[in-house]
Order: sequence, then C-alpha cells, then structure tokens
Amino acid sequence: MSGTTNWASRRLAGLGSYAFAEVDQEVAKLRARGIEPIDFGVGDPTVPTPEIVRRATARGVEQRQRAGYPSYIGEAAFRTAVADWTGRRFGVALDPESEVSATVGAKEAVFNFHEAVVDPGDVVLCPSPGYPPYSRGTLFAEGDPYHLPLTAERDFLVDLGAIPSDVARRAKVLWINYPNSPSGAVAPRSFLQEVLEFAASHDLIVASDEAYSEIYFGEPPLSMLNVGKQRVLAFNSLSKRSAMTTYRIGWVAGDPDLVALFRQVKTNIDSGTPTFIQDGAVAALGDESHVRGFREQYRIKRDLLCAALVEAGLPDCRPAASLYVWQRVPEHLTSVQFATALLDPAIAIVTTPGAWISDANPGEPNPGEGYVRFALVPSVEQTQRAADLLRKAAF
Repeated sequence: MSGTTNWASRRLAGLGSYAFAEVDQEVAKLRARGIEPIDFGVGDPTVPTPEIVRRATARGVEQRQRAGYPSYIGEAAFRTAVADWTGRRFGVALDPESEVSATVGAKEAVFNFHEAVVDPGDVVLCPSPGYPPYSRGTLFAEGDPYHLPLTAERDFLVDLGAIPSDVARRAKVLWINYPNSPSGAVAPRSFLQEVLEFAASHDLIVASDEAYSEIYFGEPPLSMLNVGKQRVLAFNSLSKRSAMTTYRIGWVAGDPDLVALFRQVKTNIDSGTPTFIQDGAVAALGDESHVRGFREQYRIKRDLLCAALVEAGLPDCRPAASLYVWQRVPEHLTSVQFATALLDPAIAIVTTPGAWISDANPGEPNPGEGYVRFALVPSVEQTQRAADLLRKAAF
C-alpha cells in the first residue's frame, strides 16, 4: 500500500521542486555523459575555508571532548564576537545578551523566523527574484506571500509605493535583501530610511537578509541596522563571507523583542550550532584578511565573465556587489532556453534560469524571466575558460 499512497502533506506537495536541486540535476546529467561542466549554477564557494577557521575549529573539537548540547542561542563568546564585528563593520552597538542569537546558518533562521511572528492569513512581503525560504517559510507558517518584483528600471530596489493598500494592511513582515541576490544591487541609505518609515507607518517588521554584506566592489554596503534597530531584525552568516557553507553558522541581530521571539522558536526546533563550529566562527569574525582576498577573487571573476558576455553581444550587467551576475539574456530567448543553450556539450556552462528563482502574484509577469544567474564560484582558471567559450558562442 505504501507504494501507491501519497504521504506528502498538501503544504509540501504544493511547493514543487526546489530550484537549486534542479540545477544539481542538470549538472549530474552532464557528468553522466562524461562531460565536466563549468558550474555557475549554485552559489556554493569552492575555495577552501580559511586556515585560521579550520585550526580554531579543530582546537575546539579537542577542547570540548566532553561537551554536552550547545547553547540554543550561541555561546557568549560567539555572540560577543558578532557584536564586536558589527561595531567595527557598521558602527552599530549591539548587546550580545539580548540583541544577538546564533543560528544554524542563515537558511534555518530565514525559514523559521516566520513561525515566531506570522499567523494564518498574515501577509509577508517578499522580493522577487529572491531567496526561496522567504516565501516558503511564509507558507509553512500558513501566511500569504506577496511578491514584490525587482526590476532594472528601479535599480532592483523594492517599489514600496506600488504595494496595494489592502495588502499593506494585512502585512506583518517586509523582507529586504541588500546587497541583493541575485542582482548585486546595493541599497543607499535613503532607501533603507524609506523602508523603515514605511514599516513604522504600517506596523511592519523589517527582516533584512544581509548574507552578502561582505562581497562588494565599491563602498562597503550599509546594514539595515544603520538606520534603526526597533522593529528590525538583520540576518547574516559566514557562509559567503568566510567560505563556511558546510559549517552552518550565522546569526540574527537587532530589536531585542524580535530576537527574543526568534530564540523562543529556535529552542523548540533545534539544539544549537556545535560549539566547536562557533569557535571557528569567532576566529573568522576576528580576521578580515581572508575576506579581502575573497573579494578580490570575486572581482577578477566578475570582470572576466562580464567582459566576455558583452563581447558575445549581451548587455553589460556587471554587479556592484554579491557573488552573482544577473545577466540579461537575448531578447529572442527565455531564461530557460538560454540556460539550456549554455548546457550544449560544446559549452557545458551551468547557470540558473531567472524564472526558476522568481515568483509572481497572480496575473503578473515573472520578474526573473529574461535573466539567468551566474554564481561566481568556479576558479579563476575555470572562469577564464568559460569566458573564452562564451566569446565564441552564437546566441
């Protein structure tokens, strides 16, 4: 009977597949044919985690041989390291006791935060294209995601004035993400101030995903905390900053009332990040040299790839920040068609179609259509090879 019964809940069955799992499947298909693709599909850094982090983690394993369950909210040393780093980087003072909580990476925090504040029928305002857990976490909390299209015409800044008044009245949370994934847009202070004023006037929580705050190519981007802490919760992690994706360590910081609510949910869901990983994270937060090195590598790869795409006849979509290139595709092709063309064995370049990581409200166009996302995670040498292939391609 189990072979024919559909055990999936309606909620799970209604989600469909996860976009980045589909990208992995395309990579597997090429490898099954003996072709090793150049994989710009999923934003998982391929550089080694810095030695300073690996050594601190290894020491932590030995020092904590008899350690029990980790702290749900993070060791005091880790929360203090986050507060100290935030003070140095953004000039924002945080109380590590009440305004910081450790997370098992940013993804679990983004997804689970909705359980703390969203009731059935509440609206959550989600940028699109955007990180899938914004909307999927909303759905699991039985809220209603409302998608805010990000367009080049507005420099990929959310158009707050276009949110219908009836939607704004029902809204509980507004997600923003700057530096933006996937466009690489950076938000000016004036826009962040506008967000805070909009949230205050509509009694909204601002959830600011800042996972790409340290990958930038001009002036250092601001945090949402630079314009206010009340009703603001900033989400960050060490996955991209310090190439620590496998470590699953991050944090939330901001309004102490929101941090307390997040902690309350968290203690019911997980048992905390392993303490020896927090030891590695403390070392990572205390070192900026590896971050500067990673930034320069991303700059080199960005410039190689974008120059080749322009030479191939595509628009210049060079990002100001993040590890992505949000590339406009030829007008006669859809995002999936262009991504498929790049999978030709003669090219074998993997990207993510923009339509796969974007959602639209009923009756509205998909804002990711017409773009593909390149994640700048292959090596410089692989990126150079991809650039050479792209220059010769006929689109």
